[in-house]
Amino acid sequence: MQTTRVAAVSMNGFLGEPERVLNGIAGWCERAAADKADLVLFPELVVHGHCTPNTWELAEPVPDGPSVRRLGQLAKHYRLVLSVGLSEKERDIVYNTQVLVGPDGYIGKQRKLHLSRDEVLYYKGGWDINVFDLGKCKVGTIICYDNQFPEVARILALRGADVLLMPHAARIKMWNETAESEAAARRYSHDYFLGHAMRARENFCFAVLADQAGRAGYVELYPRESPNQPHHAGAAMVFGPDGEVLASAQSERIRDEMVVADLDAALLARYRSLPNYTLRTRRPELFGELVKEQVSS
Repeated sequence: MQTTRVAAVSMNGFLGEPERVLNGIAGWCERAAADKADLVLFPELVVHGHCTPNTWELAEPVPDGPSVRRLGQLAKHYRLVLSVGLSEKERDIVYNTQVLVGPDGYIGKQRKLHLSRDEVLYYKGGWDINVFDLGKCKVGTIICYDNQFPEVARILALRGADVLLMPHAARIKMWNETAESEAAARRYSHDYFLGHAMRARENFCFAVLADQAGRAGYVELYPRESPNQPHHAGAAMVFGPDGEVLASAQSERIRDEMVVADLDAALLARYRSLPNYTLRTRRPELFGELVKEQVSS
């Protein structure tokens, strides 16, 4: 790994408004480039919206759809690697996908593996767990609910990932229109995401997290106050390989924002040289139950 400067953007993914969102992404790319970032993480499903009712109609092929082409233009213009969430359609099946594009074009994708709540109404789970070499570092992506399964991060680390990308569209705390309610939801979201530091620490990887932020719209299928509405309290964080917070967005307001941090290659090397580096001391012969049948309810 070489030292890599990363940005994490927490922003709203408005339902069914990809042009509006892509224009917003362009603005953040300009800011990230001015801040000399190498890699920018955007949230899960930010382009088309999270569980947008007409997701099947909006979903696009990857890498040949218009959104990936636009992202490729932005990556080339600003000399950035971008990780961006969208709805992918392949043979009429839709996936919750995070794409990677760089200055030289499309790099690859990760499909969400485990679907939460009502996501099963819109998407099919993927099968692959991918690591991509960006030159300066190797990255793997863990999309939202997939972070609840520690095996995913472990496999990415075993496959050589230096950096874990954690895009989210997490509906973990609703709020009303009062400033007090908004602040409470934001603090709850911030504290909840601090727990994701464990995925970095237990694998001695850097981790970069970005959640959608704001009310993306309303879905008529649910009551307006339902926790299934696509309303996200937001967060943006960067963790070191020891689990320490290297950068974090504020914890009082729900708004679009970006954090930037340097991922120091020497820091990663130092932690991976410790005698208790878990990938060296673990005993996989003891873990056979992990691949046995599901536990019955």
